[in-house]
Amino acid sequence: MIVPIRLENSQVVTYNIHIDTLPSLTFDTTVAIVTNPTIATLHLKKLLTKINAPKVEVITIPDGEAYKTLQTVETILNQLFEYRLDRKSLLIAFGGGVIGDMTGFTASIYQRGIDFIQIPTTLLSQVDASVGGKTGVNNAYGKNLIGAFYQPKAVYIDTEFLKTLPKREFAAGVAEIIKMAVMFDSGFFEFLQTANFDDPIVLKEMIRKSVELKAWVVNQDEKESGIRAVLNYGHTFGHVIEKETQYNTYLHGEAVAIGMVVANTLAVELGYLTPFEAKSITSLLERAMLPVDYKIKNIDDFYEDFYLDKKVAKGSIKFILPHTIGAYHIAKGIDEEIVKKSLRMFGSEQK
Repeated sequence: MIVPIRLENSQVVTYNIHIDTLPSLTFDTTVAIVTNPTIATLHLKKLLTKINAPKVEVITIPDGEAYKTLQTVETILNQLFEYRLDRKSLLIAFGGGVIGDMTGFTASIYQRGIDFIQIPTTLLSQVDASVGGKTGVNNAYGKNLIGAFYQPKAVYIDTEFLKTLPKREFAAGVAEIIKMAVMFDSGFFEFLQTANFDDPIVLKEMIRKSVELKAWVVNQDEKESGIRAVLNYGHTFGHVIEKETQYNTYLHGEAVAIGMVVANTLAVELGYLTPFEAKSITSLLERAMLPVDYKIKNIDDFYEDFYLDKKVAKGSIKFILPHTIGAYHIAKGIDEEIVKKSLRMFGSEQK
């Protein structure tokens, strides 16, 4: 199964997303695999049997969002120089979204840009992070604030890697699938309400549909000047939650799930979403074993952190909200007090 990407903004860029058993991959240049100890232990041996190249190097970096930093990128860069990779060499991102984001960013800046491919091993990275060319790292001011749009040469999605995925990690990926359904496809949302997430055939269909929806968006808007911003549903609130908890309490998908619930509260307040629709989304998130509640300690501080979001332009905060299930609204210039009213539903005094 192949989902094509075709970008035509500044130049035509095409590549394929392969959803199937990982094939044998042959390269005529040096290959460096970037991974973490967990994935290396579980799956590196299998990957190495699939790669035919003159030289293959392995770079292992620490596991976790806390290591998604410029310091780790510099570690990868130093290894590439030590291994004498040149402009014709290739990087392989072998892991979850953190590995994919950092490998892609490193590829974009090493000798001013070399090729890379994505082999995502988590559900979240298979349906979201590996598709579309967003790369980057976090810093003290927020998530993914340093990075680049840099497209891979190919993406290979093999659901076999998911068999060793912890349940929390799996659920975090389902959050991104639900996000796509709420924003773009009510029929897909209805399908998810009764889908057996543990069925391999159903899971592959969920991945296929999510990847097709994201490819449809990215093909229209590579660099988030329009519709691609809709993919940030749940993220504006979720990124603040991740920052407040220092990236060590919630997985990214878990924070996005909570962010979706907060966004839905605002959408109900503005009349874009009915309480019944909001409850349906919450129920589906709960069915996927995702957290749906969060205690905001300081409403004013939480609100101020919105201004560090990449979607802020000219001092105006942009909120991505559902406008019924299967449609979206990009809301700008919402009165601060209306937003804070919704936040207070999650404030300490309400618990």
